[in-house]
Amino acid sequence: MRKIYFYTTIAVLMVMLSAGPSLGRGTKPLAADLVQDGQVIDLRSPRYTALFKELKGDGFSREELSGLFGGVRIRKRVLELMDKQYEALPYYKYYPIFINDHVIARGRELLRRYKAVLDRVENKFGVERQIVVAIWGMESHYGQHQGAFKMFRTLNTMFDAYPRRRTFYRRQLISYLLLCRENKVNPLTIKGSYGAAFGQTQFIPTSFREYAVDFDGDGRRDVWHSVPDVLASIANYLHSFHWIFKAPVCVELGNELKAAPLRAAYKRGRKGLLPWRQIRDLQQISLPEPHDDRPLIVVGLELPHNKMRYVAAYPNFQAITKWNNSNRYAMAVTELAAKLRGVGDGNQVTGARKQR
Repeated sequence: MRKIYFYTTIAVLMVMLSAGPSLGRGTKPLAADLVQDGQVIDLRSPRYTALFKELKGDGFSREELSGLFGGVRIRKRVLELMDKQYEALPYYKYYPIFINDHVIARGRELLRRYKAVLDRVENKFGVERQIVVAIWGMESHYGQHQGAFKMFRTLNTMFDAYPRRRTFYRRQLISYLLLCRENKVNPLTIKGSYGAAFGQTQFIPTSFREYAVDFDGDGRRDVWHSVPDVLASIANYLHSFHWIFKAPVCVELGNELKAAPLRAAYKRGRKGLLPWRQIRDLQQISLPEPHDDRPLIVVGLELPHNKMRYVAAYPNFQAITKWNNSNRYAMAVTELAAKLRGVGDGNQVTGARKQR
């Protein structure tokens, strides 16, 4: 159960989308070219007939389904944004979108305000409060930006008119209706991103059902309004992907990789796992020992003037990439958390003994 990784922050996407032209025009029609905005979805189609059959099996009545789906229409802008191809921002441009004086000051204020809640979150889930608050800030600017697209219309638009991801969005649509019923939320009122991520956590529906937590004890998992639920849900997600409390996240390797195996590992991305001792010896640096001797990956981050910055990414860094499948995102979370802690950079070696 994973999030849709490049949808989570509207600000970054708008910058990215404006940076590069769409591809494929003139050769193959894009999904948005094949529909009209406001076009009524054909609920008699085989895919909707099968969908309704499954939803009835989940306990939805014919009357409920008619009330929800009657007259549902395509939102063409959703497809246009999905169709748009873009180049990812280099890290030195990505970083300042998320990390600035205002974001840091606000995060520190919220750490103080919700200290008691975060004490409980750390004790229960074993995830550092600064990491939790950093993700909160990255995803929704601490709850201020939760998306402007009606979730139900978005999910139906993608299911009906975006064939490449139809199976995925069918699953999200079903999960969305189930979570709304379970949490007594009107599915026609919730807004989210164009990729169907919602709330202060920017979960997609399947992630919500898997990882959202009722932490304020009101019987609902409320990632829209309840800060305790939001913070606990973020921590529970990372805990589920084996976050290790006070273990390293990443360590700087410098601006150049000194050996071919390191360069090969970097090119292989998350598949380029190496033993920490090999990285230590080849790069000739001091590294902390990872928990359970687990392997590391080598991550490269773009600097101005075609220069690079390399880090050894520990299992905790890899856990953040389960939240968002982007090394840039994981590094920004790490560095924002360090700023919230009052540390000048992203090196996090707390809780591990350095080895030479």
